[in-house]
Amino acid sequence: MRTRRRLAAMVAGLLVATMAGSAQAVLAAPAEETAADYQWNNVEIVGGGFVPGIVFNQSEPDLVYARTDIGGAYRLDPGTGRWIPLLDWIGWDDWNLTGIAGLATDPVDTDRVYVAAGTYTNDWTSDNGAILRSADRGATWERTDLPFKVGGNMPGRGMGERLAVDPNDNRILYFGAPSGNGLWRSTDHGETWSEVTSFPNPGDYVQDPSDSSGYLSDEQGVVWVTFDPGSGSEGQASQNIYVGVADKENTVYHSTDGGRTWERIPGQPTGFLAHKGVLDHENGVLYIATSDTGGPYDGGSGDVWKYATASGEWTRISPVPSDSEDNYFGYSGLTIDRQNPETIMVATQISWWPDVIFFRSTDGGENWTRIWEFANYPERTTRYEMDISGAPWLDFGQNPAPPETAPKLGWMTESLEIDPFDSDRMMYGTGATIYGSENLTAWDRDETVTIEVMAQGLEETAVNDLVAPPTDTPLISALGDIGGFRHDDVTRVPDRMFTAPAFDSTTSLDFAEQNPDVVVRSGDFTKADRPNDRSVAFSTDGGANWFQGGEPGGVTGGGTVAAAADGSGFVWSPEGTGVHHTTGFGNSWAPSQGIPAGAVVESDRENPDVFYGFSGGRFYVSTDGGATFSATPAGGLPASGDVRFKAVPGEEGDIWLAGGEGDGYGLWHSTDQGASFTRIEGVEEADNIGFGAAAPGRDYPALYSSARVDGVRGIFRSDDAGATWVRINDDRHQWAWTGAAITGDPDVYGRVYVSTNGRGIIYGDLAGS
Repeated sequence: MRTRRRLAAMVAGLLVATMAGSAQAVLAAPAEETAADYQWNNVEIVGGGFVPGIVFNQSEPDLVYARTDIGGAYRLDPGTGRWIPLLDWIGWDDWNLTGIAGLATDPVDTDRVYVAAGTYTNDWTSDNGAILRSADRGATWERTDLPFKVGGNMPGRGMGERLAVDPNDNRILYFGAPSGNGLWRSTDHGETWSEVTSFPNPGDYVQDPSDSSGYLSDEQGVVWVTFDPGSGSEGQASQNIYVGVADKENTVYHSTDGGRTWERIPGQPTGFLAHKGVLDHENGVLYIATSDTGGPYDGGSGDVWKYATASGEWTRISPVPSDSEDNYFGYSGLTIDRQNPETIMVATQISWWPDVIFFRSTDGGENWTRIWEFANYPERTTRYEMDISGAPWLDFGQNPAPPETAPKLGWMTESLEIDPFDSDRMMYGTGATIYGSENLTAWDRDETVTIEVMAQGLEETAVNDLVAPPTDTPLISALGDIGGFRHDDVTRVPDRMFTAPAFDSTTSLDFAEQNPDVVVRSGDFTKADRPNDRSVAFSTDGGANWFQGGEPGGVTGGGTVAAAADGSGFVWSPEGTGVHHTTGFGNSWAPSQGIPAGAVVESDRENPDVFYGFSGGRFYVSTDGGATFSATPAGGLPASGDVRFKAVPGEEGDIWLAGGEGDGYGLWHSTDQGASFTRIEGVEEADNIGFGAAAPGRDYPALYSSARVDGVRGIFRSDDAGATWVRINDDRHQWAWTGAAITGDPDVYGRVYVSTNGRGIIYGDLAGS
């Protein structure tokens, strides 16, 4: 799993190519009642991933949506200030639909909202994208499959919006497609779609043509659409439409006849990509923000331009022009204050060091001020103050030297939006959260603008591992991109992420079952962080504080790691080298014998001398603390596909193994240290296994798995050692891919923690518990 898815009759004269396929209805209500009634919530982290798009409805105050690159779409609840997830109904088989490449909220019928769904356009998925449409603000959805892939997590995903509703005739939508698929149009509220064959340019820009994976070599395509509402009337299509294309020589196109014909706008700037195109329809000005790359991680030059639609005149209005020696960034995040449309803002499309810069003009770009600037280098003078009390970990545990600050003002800021009904309200996305302000116009009075976290309810982490020790600490997490947390209270945001070291991504976690304050984690670093930082870390206070020992030579990534039951030693299977073991806390590692490199490793939860491994269909056991392993005679285990296994607390030699693919896909159980395994009947697929407090009147732990049982995919619990299983989620709560990790709570019967790939950590409790 990759992480940090008809035709209408067209107006006369519009050239189209028809699209085969059919519209599908999806999820109006749970298909069936579950045998166990559960309540589902997020473990509070707040944010954690890239928010490439924030979209305000232009007709209704306080109607705001956000799209994420792998974690679905959200609507803001104006009463609570929290974001409501809209796509949790997406199931396992449709995991690719959680990447959102475009979002449109209807300005005529404000209950309607649309998303362009699909995560990858290369061969990381075989699934095409879809347009999802809702007539009740995302409570229920219908789906139309597209004949091509859509890339919500592909390069260029911050450009846009690719999806737009005609503000005069809201039956009409346009979608700018990636991968050379051109411009598409619907005339029936998004139910059916056809290609606009008269549109001349599908966009040829690729980030890296030599990339054999197809990721960086994808054509980023048609990237934004905007209408001139003054060129139509109620129920009559807008005639003037502007479209941005990922083509450095031909980046902006225009139609004056409702999309029948198109032309490249004469005199337009070349050499850059227009990330954003925003029309001031009151004054007849199109603004574009450009960069030399599609982003979102790179971009070293760019300009801001305005186009007078009446005269056809282009004027460069860049705060720092591309040919200035002070320009080291492109531009994005373009927005207009609709209450005062000559007030515009733009952001540096990427400025990792020392920080993002916001520029503001109140005279249509003739003059600019910036949110911070250098005083006596390296000191900065600022127009803002940061309040991260909503997610205190956003300082990343850093205390950098000036001119950098912690927290950063932002990075990867492609979406910067002023509320069309409130000049003081602004929101912007970063690589980890949504920030915003409620006193933006203080900037114009030379007063301080307060920037605060506005991502509450939006949970976007990709989860790699979870453990729930039998202590006062309910949960410890291993996350992509932001490392992970010790969660002292799952209803409260942690104060800080893992530091000393702060892995780019934590790949594996374990604790000593009989000494649970001893915790180990392994993870990934960029090469620049070596050799000072190493890919394994230890804690003796339940994950509150961490320290490092050494590591074997050749390590390139975190792999999997296991702690002895009493915390006396560890076995580590890192990337880049073979399995190793240590006593103490990793000051010296020795190769483990008899087990292949890359094996998944775990520990027995009772016997501190016993460790286990799995690779290529063979199960391995060590009885000497990981020094030597031997393959057991067990057969019939998965020979391919991902496999995860765990040993049961309090039961020496009791092991559950999940995973595989094809016919070798399921769940297996051993009670003899892996010498033999029994396949569990009725469980056709299982991807993980976890244990929690036993059901009342029972001694054996409750089992949890993300699995397919008797033909149904879901989250399952067994209270009788796997003899029977009950699905505990429902069709509204599926969260797409949930295969990385699962664990029950050792102290609370029925509580389960579920990993997702972009929707954070989900926890479920029995209703009324």
